[in-house]
Amino acid sequence: MIAGKSKAESSEQTIRVEIYNQNYSIRSDGDNEYIMDLADYVDGKMREIASGTLTVDSLKVAILAALHIADEFHQLKMHQQQSDMQLASRSAECTDMLDRILKNRDAAPPMELEIEQ
Repeated sequence: MIAGKSKAESSEQTIRVEIYNQNYSIRSDGDNEYIMDLADYVDGKMREIASGTLTVDSLKVAILAALHIADEFHQLKMHQQQSDMQLASRSAECTDMLDRILKNRDAAPPMELEIEQ
């Protein structure tokens, strides 16, 4: 996996990655390490799928890996939405409690403290 600049004046770079025994040149202005990690992840998923099926057709393996990755993404997305809803609910509860406390504090007469000397 080799990285290099595609244009001297541009921050866009071309990185070569290998996925399922195929080399790809990817142009990006992002982090090369991140792109390599993504390529490794896709390669791993394709190899995992290929080891569990009888097909040797790389296109079918790629489609099955893409479906698996899409499933992972949607499961995480649903989990995040549930977490967001729980957080919003708890935040609303905290806001209501704080409003009640502040309302009661403003309605209560001020307390006088006696100081012994």
